[in-house]
Amino acid sequence: MSKSKFPVTPAIRFLRAHQIPFEPREYAYVEHGGTAQSALALGVDEHAVIKTIVLQNEHKQGLIVLMHGDRHISTRQLARKLGMKHIEPASPQQASKWTGYLVGGTSPFGNKAGLPVYVEESIYALPLIYINGGKRGFLVQMQPQYLSYLQPQSVQVATDIE
Repeated sequence: MSKSKFPVTPAIRFLRAHQIPFEPREYAYVEHGGTAQSALALGVDEHAVIKTIVLQNEHKQGLIVLMHGDRHISTRQLARKLGMKHIEPASPQQASKWTGYLVGGTSPFGNKAGLPVYVEESIYALPLIYINGGKRGFLVQMQPQYLSYLQPQSVQVATDIE
């Protein structure tokens, strides 16, 4: 773990508290740049950049899905797998309220509401992942097995980006 100056967010506090090894990776944030921009800035494969997507079900209950940067989530498949009628993206305001993070800086680690986490199963096959560290322009590089500290459920709901 680097001792250089980087943001100490609730996500970083979570990683430190659980002694999860990580490497901070900062880059110049671009509004609406998404994972393609962060992958380019860091010189890594977009498939290894993991998005933290905040969704809600028909009862307005929140959940988080971790997905490859170059894939979409099939919310229809996810709803079916979870026995729910409907799942849709949460509004940016609601996502921020639940997680304590701004959209574009949402981390699954240290979120305020303790939302349930679902991980696209194929993420575990990657040697390293780059996931948000709780601030725009700030990812943490880590091994995917440490996602287990989130007590996630594995799902297979990825679809290709068209």
